[in-house]
Amino acid sequence: MLILGIETSCDETAVALVRDGREIVASLVSSQIELHAPYGGVVPEVACRAHAEWLLPLLEKLCAESGVALKDVDVIAATARPGLIGALLVGLTTGKTLALALDKPFVGVDHIDGHVHAPRMAHPDMEFPHLSLVVSGGHTEIYRSDSFTHKELIASTADDAAGECFDKVAALLGLGYPGGPRIEKAARGGNPAVIDFPRGSAGADGMAISFSGLKTAVLRFMQARNYTVKAGRPRLEREAMKEEITKTIPLPLPLADLAASFQEAAVDMLIRPTLKACERTGISCVGLTGGVAANQRLREKLTSEAKKRGIDIYAAPKDLCTDNAAFIAGAAHHFAREGRFDPLDLDAVPN
Repeated sequence: MLILGIETSCDETAVALVRDGREIVASLVSSQIELHAPYGGVVPEVACRAHAEWLLPLLEKLCAESGVALKDVDVIAATARPGLIGALLVGLTTGKTLALALDKPFVGVDHIDGHVHAPRMAHPDMEFPHLSLVVSGGHTEIYRSDSFTHKELIASTADDAAGECFDKVAALLGLGYPGGPRIEKAARGGNPAVIDFPRGSAGADGMAISFSGLKTAVLRFMQARNYTVKAGRPRLEREAMKEEITKTIPLPLPLADLAASFQEAAVDMLIRPTLKACERTGISCVGLTGGVAANQRLREKLTSEAKKRGIDIYAAPKDLCTDNAAFIAGAAHHFAREGRFDPLDLDAVPN
């Protein structure tokens, strides 16, 4: 079964052709990072206009490069939820229109189903039931999956998503947008033990997730030490330092140490509830997915800590971590196999 996938839920315009849920025939992504970088985050109206401008040319390019005509596709799939409403409508409307014009069945895909399916595309040996740690700019959640088409939310952030926290801390440090890869790059060679940022409360069930406290801790650390951003680079001013602080933190504090200390805290805050979820459910198979899942420190430390407990981690390939249409088409395959198609009056459901 050959499925055309369309993804426009946020700031990536993406199309893909996927066969039988796993084989990526062709996949194209047009990133809007340069459009949103001056604003320090995604501007919904800008995203919507870019999708409207780029989607059809991208579809034409997909067909030209793959040699596949749209009439030869078996199913049309597009992200229907969640996301930015204007952005969602561009892709969803295009997908439904193509399905009507070509007389093809249509599947409206939950964007999270795409993320959850991404590790399966690279790891067909993943067994059910399994857990999925979904970490991105808009989502930080743990799901249980008992089949390709069933997922259950078992834990989620109470406030900021992990990727949002990375973006905000990167802004504080003058690193720019997007924050995840920029903090990871800045942290290379840094000492993650220099600053012991708080990891927050694990909650009564051990699976509580909250990033607002970590973000605030970084801000307070900078304010207390007059850590300011000058010419795009933060610095510590010696005269503002208290005597007891100078005994424990070298001056000037390297940016790499601050970035590494924050990154380590964020990684620990994702690992803790994931391992606790495994303990509580008795499940020893976990998929790691979402834009933040591309962070190498998270991939390595989660895998290491899980291995000590007999838990297998299946990380999505890095090109399937960030938003793409391949995992939308891949997820749609299993709904299509069950005959679970959607009507063409399906509405978009925003965040």
